[in-house]
Amino acid sequence: MPIPEFVRELRIAIGQGPLWMSGITAVVLDGDGRVLLGRRADNGRWTLITGIIDPGEQPADAAVRECEEETGVRVVPERLTGVSVSAPVVHVNGDQAQYLELTFLCRAVGGEARVNDDESVEVGWFPLDALPEGLGPSMLHRLHHALSGNPEAHFHLTQPPAEPTTPAEPTTPAEPTAPAEPTAPARPAAPARPAAPR
Repeated sequence: MPIPEFVRELRIAIGQGPLWMSGITAVVLDGDGRVLLGRRADNGRWTLITGIIDPGEQPADAAVRECEEETGVRVVPERLTGVSVSAPVVHVNGDQAQYLELTFLCRAVGGEARVNDDESVEVGWFPLDALPEGLGPSMLHRLHHALSGNPEAHFHLTQPPAEPTTPAEPTTPAEPTAPAEPTAPARPAAPARPAAPR
């Protein structure tokens, strides 16, 4: 599939400047445990199946669509295995981009692996212990996490988590003071006797 139409329209507006986009990576396994790879037409590198998510498209639907468009293989996404951000990319045509990458582990359910569009020059199934040279570190990283068996998606946390704050110790209320004992009223002084007349 060529550059999506919505990307083409954005490029008319912003030129080749950096563009933030969302994409999928599909780690597709067949019944023999082989992984589906394609060799890109633009740089000759082998990769997992990748593609840009269309506006409003569910990411899992994008994984299904991209696999069939690029390789002719029909797949069922089974699990989200990774959420990551790519390094800044400069494509061979000079366009700059950076991608939010959502990786899905997928199961092949039909179709026949073949070059199905102009993005790839070769497509094939590879045993996991015989991967072709040129599968980059980022692809190997996504493949590793997809096959790890971890039920949770892998993600990066670059900022250390905030330290939990210790709640203040509750203050003990002061004991109420006992009221002072009432004091007896002072007796009035006896009146002075009048002096005797002289």
